[in-house]
Amino acid sequence: MQRRSLLRAAPALAAAALLPTFGTAQTAPALPVLQVWKDPNCGCCNDWVEYLKRDGFQIQTFDTGNTAVRKRLGMPEKYGSCHTGLIGGYVIEGHVNAREIRRLLAEKPNAIGISVPGMPVGSPGMDGPEYGTRKDPYDVVLVLHDGSRRVYQSYFRG
Repeated sequence: MQRRSLLRAAPALAAAALLPTFGTAQTAPALPVLQVWKDPNCGCCNDWVEYLKRDGFQIQTFDTGNTAVRKRLGMPEKYGSCHTGLIGGYVIEGHVNAREIRRLLAEKPNAIGISVPGMPVGSPGMDGPEYGTRKDPYDVVLVLHDGSRRVYQSYFRG
């Protein structure tokens, strides 16, 4: 009788042995390091960096300002903000949401990068308690190599 029990249990045991190989979730590939150039005294820049760290990004900061780097990386001034990043060959300008950075890296469009021009209240890093519940509508724009743009994602629009 013991042999019959073992034979009946064999398929279940074999399936259980395969679970560690086939039953575990795949881990997402590691994100490249995001380099960020900013003013060392800018609170909203620091808040944006901390927001991205909480979302799993590895950040390398340079407290040297961002104007010269923005120009060197080819991001037109009209899309400028208070900090400039570089990740996976793409420029990240301003208070861009983590979700759109991940999307950019996944989709790999033929572009310079993405930007949230200016400093809209409610965007990551511009959402501290000093702003209360205010949330200005804004767009994350995909900046193309010819300097043109298209809306990549809109936030707080009706």
